[in-house]
Amino acid sequence: MFSVLGLFRSVKCPEKPSCSRNPCPFSHEDTHLVPQLQFPKIVQPAAASTSSEHLVPAKRTLGDVSASSPSSSLALEPPKKVAKTISAQGRVRTTVPQAATTPTGAPLLRISPAASKIAVPLRQTMLSTLWKHFSELYSELLPNHPDLARAHSLAQEEEVYSQSVKITYRTAMISCVARVKKRPKPDSISHPSVGTEAEIAKRVLESKAPKSIKYPRVQSSDLESLILSKEKQLELGYVLDPPSSPGGVQPSLEGKVYPKCDRCQKAFLVKRLEHGPETCVAHWGRQVFDKSMGEKQKIWSCCSQPLGSTGCDIGVHVFYENEVADLHARHAFSYTESLSASVLDVVALDCEMIYTTGGMRVARVSIVDGDGKEVFDELVRMDEGVSVLDFNTRFSGITSLDEARLNLVSVRKALQSYIGPSTIVIGHALENDLKTLRMIHPRCVDTVELFPHHAGLPYRRALRALVSEKLGQSIQAGGGTSGHSSLEDARATLDLVRWYLANTKTARLPVSQSSSNTNGTVDP
Repeated sequence: MFSVLGLFRSVKCPEKPSCSRNPCPFSHEDTHLVPQLQFPKIVQPAAASTSSEHLVPAKRTLGDVSASSPSSSLALEPPKKVAKTISAQGRVRTTVPQAATTPTGAPLLRISPAASKIAVPLRQTMLSTLWKHFSELYSELLPNHPDLARAHSLAQEEEVYSQSVKITYRTAMISCVARVKKRPKPDSISHPSVGTEAEIAKRVLESKAPKSIKYPRVQSSDLESLILSKEKQLELGYVLDPPSSPGGVQPSLEGKVYPKCDRCQKAFLVKRLEHGPETCVAHWGRQVFDKSMGEKQKIWSCCSQPLGSTGCDIGVHVFYENEVADLHARHAFSYTESLSASVLDVVALDCEMIYTTGGMRVARVSIVDGDGKEVFDELVRMDEGVSVLDFNTRFSGITSLDEARLNLVSVRKALQSYIGPSTIVIGHALENDLKTLRMIHPRCVDTVELFPHHAGLPYRRALRALVSEKLGQSIQAGGGTSGHSSLEDARATLDLVRWYLANTKTARLPVSQSSSNTNGTVDP
């Protein structure tokens, strides 16, 4: 037998008094003592307490003010809340406060990785580099504006991020940093070098924005010297005479195989949407040059992908015809005729086009007079047998023709009330509008000729860019959502001609501050 250690002598026997164990390891005494817990003692300073010993309480109440508190006001404040989270193992852990900057002093990018289309570590690295160069640029301003470099680097990174895709972000940021390094050092907060690229561009545009000066109605006599000659019309692609073959004999190519889709460049069978047209995968943008990689290369403007990459847009096959004989077969060309003796002497015209089984057809026609007032703006119903393939809303702004009342023949008759053979028609790339209207008109003023591309034909400057540069205005701002407005474009084209007349030595309009209506603007 093992010897009894007496470990249970302080525990009362559960079977007393009938216990038969001998010896019993438990206590058979009448009294049972429970050992008292001993609390550690702490010695208080003599000045803080009259006693030399004090028991440490198990808990401290909020109202308890210790002698070691730095001030009574701080001691009376409730303790600050501590953020807690539950770990994967179920234990409660305290969240470590996140610093506003990295150890190097660069701003910290606080964003969830799931909410960013670009890796957050890469963004943080580029942000730190950008902050470093902003700090160097603003070295003279930081003593009075310590947060300037931090704020502008964060805003600049967000600008680049919002305009980039995953494949172009890093290159765009490197180019942005290079541009920041080339800026002259500012000596004041109002210096032109202070700000993000978007802010600087906005200030530059505002500084160049011309003052609004009102002009009288543009008369035909002001434009006589700007009318295109027949040779220039031929060079720009205008139709001067209708083909001798019958017109309108084949309005639609439904059921025919067209050799090249205008988007993916593949052959396809032309058929209506309800008959299940083939799916087309292509890029909707233009081919533009990119120098961000240090080497000039062509990319797609819609997605910044290089040529040869898979299309970024899924749609239907469509076709665009430019040969006069083909256009004449869909709908006949004809000369401008006058229906009224009171036709206008000057108009600005613009059209919106859509894709159909008869090629690209006009779907909206807008005309303004020499004052910029709207005189005609109508949707165009398709001819019999012609079905819509794509409204081309991204550019045309058209989503439906349900409200269209007039077909092309009726529109042409209606235009005869405003446009006669003597009327001067103003437009941008006007030959395209006249072709889709199947109009042959001799007196045309084209802003493509007034503001030529520096590389010459066939390159042309975009209307939107010209309006921004010359007039300080923004048009076609709908982008890929609401598209263009032919009425807005017609007015903008008229305003460009006003600007040209007011800023060239060959022709100048007199200024009239009393004119009742104009959208024209010129440089101050």
